[in-house]
Amino acid sequence: MSSNSFGQLFRVTTWGESHGAAIGCVIDGVPPLIPISEPEIQEYLDKRRPGQSRFTTQRREPDAVRIVSGVFEGVTTGTPISLIIDNVDQRSKDYSEIKDKFRPGHADYTYWKKYGIRDYRGGGRSSARETAMRVAAGAVARKVLGDAVSIRGALVQVGDSAVDRSKWDWDEVPRNPFWCPDADTASGWEKLLDKVRKAGSSTGAVIEVTASGVQAGLGAPVYGKLDADIAAAMMSINAVKGIEIGAGFAAAGLSGEDNADEMRIDNSGNVRFLSNAAGGVLGGISTGQDIVIRFAVKPTSSILAPRKTVTTDGRETEISTKGRHDPCVGIRAVPVGEAMLACVLADHLLRHRAQCG
Repeated sequence: MSSNSFGQLFRVTTWGESHGAAIGCVIDGVPPLIPISEPEIQEYLDKRRPGQSRFTTQRREPDAVRIVSGVFEGVTTGTPISLIIDNVDQRSKDYSEIKDKFRPGHADYTYWKKYGIRDYRGGGRSSARETAMRVAAGAVARKVLGDAVSIRGALVQVGDSAVDRSKWDWDEVPRNPFWCPDADTASGWEKLLDKVRKAGSSTGAVIEVTASGVQAGLGAPVYGKLDADIAAAMMSINAVKGIEIGAGFAAAGLSGEDNADEMRIDNSGNVRFLSNAAGGVLGGISTGQDIVIRFAVKPTSSILAPRKTVTTDGRETEISTKGRHDPCVGIRAVPVGEAMLACVLADHLLRHRAQCG
């Protein structure tokens, strides 16, 4: 299997399977002398960790990260950083009944067609378990970016129920199990997801991630566009089916006047934008405004409701996926989206320094 790495100068390679002994990653390109510790990485992994509420999978993984290389006396050395997390709560027997069946909407069939073999234990490499290492790498990327850059994510829609943006409160995000910025909407989602979970079904979601404090000038025209790399990073996350940057698809309904982010000069002589339809990127290069992205996550394909499928030997049958699954995988995608944006920005920051000093 190829393509297990992403990034150019800040380059991350992940390895491991959902029900293997461990998962891990290697990060190349981190500059030396950056302070980093396991607790600083663990802080972000704890946001993604399963089993924290009844609205996520009840798989009990502590996701305790260990730094294996690249850090000495509390600072990076400039050599590859290796991180590892042991898997401790695999229940492979939950998947024994479906080892010869393809789950509709999952990667089972395509992996089997491509490689002639698949790991039916939770999807193996295609499992969202892999995203824990993206979150770990994102924690390192934040250290490269520095404290001036703030990256925050929130769940803004579950099913067809969206937040009331007039009630948006970033302080509310960590107070509820959904990373939701609107307390009233979060309360409604509890009832919605309880209903979905009891029915053995699942639902999709939309996540919004914002990066503040990003300097102008990151990214490159034509094939190195910042927004193109952000889009690729988000689309690489399991179950993501679409992404918007700034106004996104809504831009198609705007006039040229409404979509144009007009500019003025502030009291300090700096350029000030009057709006941000572009989402902080123009011509593939950051403007210095907030970078705002949204991505859509489909409902998980692992559901109890019987679905029509076929077997590896060509028979038609039905499948019902038992085990421990998220009724809405979008909840735990919030810290993953934050991490991927951090990794892309760290990569482009290093690329910008390499060319422009």
